[in-house]
Amino acid sequence: MTVAYPRKFQNSWSARDILKGVISDRELHLVTLNRYRYSEQRSCKDLTELIEKLDGRSPELVRDLSRHVSDEARHAMWLTDLLLKLKANVGNPPGNSYIDEFERLLDSEQKDPAKDLDDFLISALAAINVTEKRGCEYFSAHIYALKRAPQTQENVEICQTIEKILPEEAGHVRWGNRWLAQLADKSPEHRQKVEQAKRKYTAIEQAAFEAGMDITLGAELRRLAKLVEVTNTMPLWQRPQYFIERLPQTLLAPELQFTRIQAAQRVWQRDPQAFIEKFVPMFFNGLKAKDYNRQKATAAQ
Repeated sequence: MTVAYPRKFQNSWSARDILKGVISDRELHLVTLNRYRYSEQRSCKDLTELIEKLDGRSPELVRDLSRHVSDEARHAMWLTDLLLKLKANVGNPPGNSYIDEFERLLDSEQKDPAKDLDDFLISALAAINVTEKRGCEYFSAHIYALKRAPQTQENVEICQTIEKILPEEAGHVRWGNRWLAQLADKSPEHRQKVEQAKRKYTAIEQAAFEAGMDITLGAELRRLAKLVEVTNTMPLWQRPQYFIERLPQTLLAPELQFTRIQAAQRVWQRDPQAFIEKFVPMFFNGLKAKDYNRQKATAAQ
C-alpha cells in the first residue's frame, strides 16, 4: 500500500527547521507545548465520540480505541503537569486551530457504521493515522532540537516529557497502519478505498496544518489552492458540493483575519518600530525563511 508522510510547510520548512527556532524563544516554546497539550486533550474527546458511534460494533477496535484514549489522556496529564511546573498558560491556545480546520475540511457526508462498517472504519482510521503521523514528526523534531540546545534544567525536563510521549504516539501510527492494512486485504475494492482515503486525509491534514501557520498576504489564495487539492482527491460526483460548501469560509477566513489583527496589535504594543520595519514588510512581501519564527512568535502568543 501507499505510505503517506506529512509534507513540509509550503514545501520549504521541515519540522526540524521550525522547532529549532521555536525552542530559541521561551514564550513561543511554551505556547507550542500548550498546543501539544490541547491536541492530546482534544483527541480524547474525538476518540470517545468515535467509540460511541461504533456502539459496540467491532469490539476489538472499541478495545483498542479505549486504550488509545487512555494514552492520550496520560499525555495531556504529563504536558499539563510540565506546563504548570514551568508556570505557563494551560488555557485554550489562541489563533488558528489546526484541529478545527481539519474538522472543517472533513467530508460532510458522514459514514454510517450501521450501514457500512468497513467504509466507516476506513474513513475514521485514515483520518486518525494521518494526524498521528504529524504528531510523531513534530515530537521527534522537538527532541532533536532540544538535544542540540543548551542543556538547561527546563530544556531537559521538556525533552524528558516529550521522550515519554513519542514512543506511544509511534505505536498509534503502527496500530493505524495495521488496521488499514487488514481492511485493504479484504478485497481489491477495499484496497482501493483505503488508498483513496489515505490520499484524501493526507491532503486535508496538510491543508489544516498550513492554515494554522500562514497569516501573510495571500494566505486566502493559498488556502484555496489547498481546498482544490483536497477536492481533487474525491469522486467526481462529490466534488462540486464539497467545494462550494467550503469556498466562502476559505476565502473570507474570519479566524485568519482575527489572528492577523491580534498579531499586528501585539507587535505594535511591544515595539512600534519593529511593527513598521519588520512586521509590515513581512506581511506584504510574503513569508521568508528568516521571518518564519518571528511570525509564529507574534501570531501564536
